[in-house]
Amino acid sequence: MMPRTPAISSINKLPLILLAVLIAALAVAAPLRAAPADAAACDRLAAYPGDPDNPEGIKGSLDIDRRDVAAALSACKAAAATPDAPRRAIFELGRAYEFNRQPAEAAKAYRKAVEAGSMSAMVGLGALYANGNGVRRNDTETRKLFERSAEAGNPVGMTNLGSMYGAGVNVEVDFAMARHWFAKAADANYAEAMYRLGLMTQDRDGGAKDDVAAKALFEKAAALDHGGALERLGAYAEAGRAGAKDQSAAIAFYKKAAGLGSDDAADALKRLRCPFALKDKNGKPPAASASTATETVSSGAPAARNHRGTAARAAR
Repeated sequence: MMPRTPAISSINKLPLILLAVLIAALAVAAPLRAAPADAAACDRLAAYPGDPDNPEGIKGSLDIDRRDVAAALSACKAAAATPDAPRRAIFELGRAYEFNRQPAEAAKAYRKAVEAGSMSAMVGLGALYANGNGVRRNDTETRKLFERSAEAGNPVGMTNLGSMYGAGVNVEVDFAMARHWFAKAADANYAEAMYRLGLMTQDRDGGAKDDVAAKALFEKAAALDHGGALERLGAYAEAGRAGAKDQSAAIAFYKKAAGLGSDDAADALKRLRCPFALKDKNGKPPAASASTATETVSSGAPAARNHRGTAARAAR
């Protein structure tokens, strides 16, 4: 009789089977979590300046560099895909979609972040509604979203809401309310609001004309590298408005403003540097040319600020 082989194989296999089942169960039960590297990359590439949800040390940028859009989209998709994803990651995913020219997808991400309470996403989705970009244009939804963000303390939402009151978009024209919201946003150190309040002040919209006060607002915004405010300071220096005429200072302001993307400043530089510019009999530019230096965008023109760092035109 052959000796019986000890039955050890089945004893060894049983723990292995149980272990495999246990691992599978844990994989199902454990919530998915974004890899720290994905979350960090999403913040680094797609965070928005001033977003109150930004982690400490993350400043954000108005733009996502076109060379980084694909990487931002990949990282933010991963960071926002988990059940416990922070609303910040979902909002940043919306930004990545916007820069990737996918506004419909951006709207979906923003809406989800809004539901989670993101003030910045309220502004992003409101801007899309204002322009009919990725969603059907809806001025009522735009106003509601800007109101929510403004009342929650978001300076971009405040500025957009002020612009809607100034232009009478889905509300009656109300310069006093426009000034109110611009002033609140300016107090929160938001350069665009300082600039818009300055325009209203110089143009006597909703109050007395006050070039000195307007210039002070432009100076505060210019200190934060606001191109439009720098262009206004150039125009003031050139015209001797609220101070002495100073062409050298005007050119310096125009140069910096043009470097920040101001077309008006670039045009002013061309005009000032051209030795063949037309002059009248008193050595001054004709009225049509002179207006270039002092002409401003109407302070009532609505500008829905989006997260590409640009002013997007809303309803007229």
